[in-house]
Amino acid sequence: MVAGASPRAAADPAALAHQITVAETAIRDAATPPDQLRAAAWTAQVAYRALEDKPAADAAVLAGVPERLREAVRHNIAARREFRAMQGEPGDTLPAWRMVEPVPAPELRDIYAEAQRRFGVPWEMLAAVHLVETGTGRIVGLSSSGAQGPMQFMPATWDAYGMGGDVWDTHDAIMGAANYLAASGATRGELDSALYSYNHDTRYVRAVRHYVAVMRADERAFLGYHARPVYFRTTVGDIRRPLGYESSHPIPVREWLARPR
Repeated sequence: MVAGASPRAAADPAALAHQITVAETAIRDAATPPDQLRAAAWTAQVAYRALEDKPAADAAVLAGVPERLREAVRHNIAARREFRAMQGEPGDTLPAWRMVEPVPAPELRDIYAEAQRRFGVPWEMLAAVHLVETGTGRIVGLSSSGAQGPMQFMPATWDAYGMGGDVWDTHDAIMGAANYLAASGATRGELDSALYSYNHDTRYVRAVRHYVAVMRADERAFLGYHARPVYFRTTVGDIRRPLGYESSHPIPVREWLARPR
């Protein structure tokens, strides 16, 4: 696990278990420097993505990680599989996205806490929704359904719950999301119903709840999620979208790969 280097997933379950253990331990250690934290988050992400279609490896991987990490690893693997099921077949074009630096983690954590105080929605739920919708704000662009902003609101929903804010502003968007989730049942303990209102897919609900569970067990897990880069699943494998990437139209994957780096 080297800062700045592109990680590769280990080849076998025992090695994957070791890779995940080292990465998750670093994420949870307050003494880990920022560059090493980013490397750890990236390494863990690559390892979990490698396990998406390898359920036969689960028992060996889980047996190979220490008990203190086992539930977090189980949740992370399960979340990836839920999202893979939602995404269906891999695409042969890259989406029209602009990739930007996310708001720093401490600032985001303060915004989530403010939203929790104001609307009663757990901060971990807001962080998880932010993560899965736009990579914690890295992705700027319209969704295929026309959703907007870092929390991905449809225009009519934003008009109803955005409280007159700017859907592209991170603070306003998180407050709007908390307002909507609260109105949808989150403050009554109906977290699954609230998430289903946000995205009408039970796989989405389960995946978000997996990430919520990890952050509730250890708040530093949020820092690992915040540090993750964004990958897009394609017909030629996972492709990372680097910061600074920008395209106003979809790009064929092979055209992108043929470009000089």
